Amino acid sequence: MMAAEAIEKAGCAVCGRLVALKNLSHLKNVKNLLNILCAPAITRIERKKSTDKIRAYNGPVLDYQCNRICDSCRATIRKNKVPRNALARGFWIGPMPPELSSLRYMERMLIACVRHTCCFITISSGMRKMKANAIAFESPIPKVYACLPPPRADMDDVLAVLFTGPCKPTSEDFKCTPLLVRRNHVANALQWLKLNHSDYADIDISETNLEEYPEDMPPISIEYRLSSSNKTLEGTSVFDMDEEDGTDEGDCPFIVHGLTGENLTTMSTNAIKAQALQHLNDCGKVLAIGRSDRYESMWNNPQLYPQIFPWLFPYGLGGIGSTNERISDKEHKKHLMMYHDKRFQTDVSFPFVAFSHEQMKTCTLQSFILAERQKFGNIAQ
Repeated sequence: MMAAEAIEKAGCAVCGRLVALKNLSHLKNVKNLLNILCAPAITRIERKKSTDKIRAYNGPVLDYQCNRICDSCRATIRKNKVPRNALARGFWIGPMPPELSSLRYMERMLIACVRHTCCFITISSGMRKMKANAIAFESPIPKVYACLPPPRADMDDVLAVLFTGPCKPTSEDFKCTPLLVRRNHVANALQWLKLNHSDYADIDISETNLEEYPEDMPPISIEYRLSSSNKTLEGTSVFDMDEEDGTDEGDCPFIVHGLTGENLTTMSTNAIKAQALQHLNDCGKVLAIGRSDRYESMWNNPQLYPQIFPWLFPYGLGGIGSTNERISDKEHKKHLMMYHDKRFQTDVSFPFVAFSHEQMKTCTLQSFILAERQKFGNIAQ
């Protein structure tokens, strides 16, 4: 029989990682040795209004939501050294405020100043139950915004919804999806980010754009396809005897799958939607969409992830590549995926984007080009 202490986990205040409880001890046991973790330049205290000064925490850099320390960090600190993955080395990201933690999927898309993924969300609406499946299409060239939220028309370039079922969706069906926008939540989130996030200080908040988003239906293209069942045939077990999947009350279950492929750069938005609908009607499996007119580099760009996922990096700190330690991007992402509050594990987009970037970097670093010397200049240009 397995004891609860053997499987229960908690966070380490020094590195922020989720660790088995049996490998943790009370932080107060080493409180006299924590001065080695002082690095005020990498933390930030929450501002409540624009007249508040930008200040850092005094004392050791810790996650004050935790009161324990893991065995590895404790052993290193006793040697008077800073642990490799300590928050004091640039891994500090700060607590998630309620203004950002309560945002829905669609609302998060409206506050990100770098738009990275394109999605096609399939929502099955049966007679009793609903379920959703979002397919994220890799977009290697992100689009950057200086004014948020973006115009409503821009959302049609990155997101479309397909309802499948015996009847067309109703307003009650829309309420069960994560696609409705609450304008006050978006406004509060943007105001908080403008005060506290290092990349949002110069962002303009557009009330005109925000008013374009309705609150009673998704602000994007809604397509409908007649279907007698909401089950995904290729994903159904032979032992699955239920008539329908999903839920008949509460929020619709929401799953994201990531796909990559060649970009359809020459197609208009309406042509892409028509192609996508035809593709799904033909029971197709993969469709890739890419679209952008400005880009952000995924190389040596510590602020890329804080701009794509401001709800995960609320203060704009602790981005990939921002640490003082020589640590690979892959190792840094692995560290974030084990963060104690599970914000990175439970996010529907972060694992997909992080993995896609690793794939693209691997392909780039391991590829080569053959060219004649006299033509190399023109090819490089």
